[in-house]
Amino acid sequence: METKWLEDFISLVETNNFSRSAALRHVTQPAFSRRIQSLENWLGTDLIDRTSYPTRLTPAGVVFYEQALEMLSKINGARELLRSKRAAAQTSIDLAVPHTLSLTFVPKWLTGLEQDFAPIRSRLMALNVHDAVLQLVEGGCDLLLCYHHPRQPVQLDPGRYDMLVMGRESLRAYARCDKNKVPEFTLPGTKRAPLPFLSYTNNAYLGRMVELILNDAKTPLHLEPHYETDMAEGLKMMALEGRGVAFLPESAVTRELKQKQLARADGDTSDWEIEMEIRLYRERASAHRRGKPIVDRLWEFLEMQQNGGRKKRSLPSSER
Repeated sequence: METKWLEDFISLVETNNFSRSAALRHVTQPAFSRRIQSLENWLGTDLIDRTSYPTRLTPAGVVFYEQALEMLSKINGARELLRSKRAAAQTSIDLAVPHTLSLTFVPKWLTGLEQDFAPIRSRLMALNVHDAVLQLVEGGCDLLLCYHHPRQPVQLDPGRYDMLVMGRESLRAYARCDKNKVPEFTLPGTKRAPLPFLSYTNNAYLGRMVELILNDAKTPLHLEPHYETDMAEGLKMMALEGRGVAFLPESAVTRELKQKQLARADGDTSDWEIEMEIRLYRERASAHRRGKPIVDRLWEFLEMQQNGGRKKRSLPSSER
């Protein structure tokens, strides 16, 4: 049994709605339903009465709800107890970051912080966006760094989480340069000769960004899928082999562009690109999760950086 199954079940009891709970747990409804079924299979009994609407518990589900609350409380209590005894952990910052940003943004960002803020002990978890968000929600990290776009937002409660915009990133099409230093493939392609397309898997955040680009394109693109992966670095390596066109974050190809190994495949037009924010999140301190002093100091420093060195002023209640 997995702890997240208990959290899923408790959420479902509290909302009485599979769709609402799936959204709160940052998973698709089919995936959420499978996790509830996995819990039922592990227990050997049905917890949810699927013959009625709205969602209702079976008698076994009513009994197990109290047990689930108690088990989860003990598990979290044990984790907090052990974490409180890790003195070294209080001076280390745990970062959950999508794979691409872990390779492009984080190294330079941490180097800058070492110079301008203080030496930092950090532990980085490179994950997909979904799992990175879950790490923050479930208390598995101190900071979450991820991409954000208004049409594919990271849905975190602003009343519970603080956010800073750390930068912006453009997603564009790139292809290998030929001997004349021009791209071997150029958008948009034709119906008779579609371009070989190096694409992201359906569950990749950048894949959803590419879908927005393709759907919004004023001039249709003619692409023939040849290869897919959920990692931008994997697509970049295939593009360097001349296997096709790949939509990549600008920061991921800085060196390759400078060395004329890759070039923009869009004719330097903005018709087939999208801009994302790079956002940093943290959970606000509470009685349940106090947070680390080092994280508080870093957050205050970053806020002051963004305010031109001025400490952020809290408005009086009469002005809010």
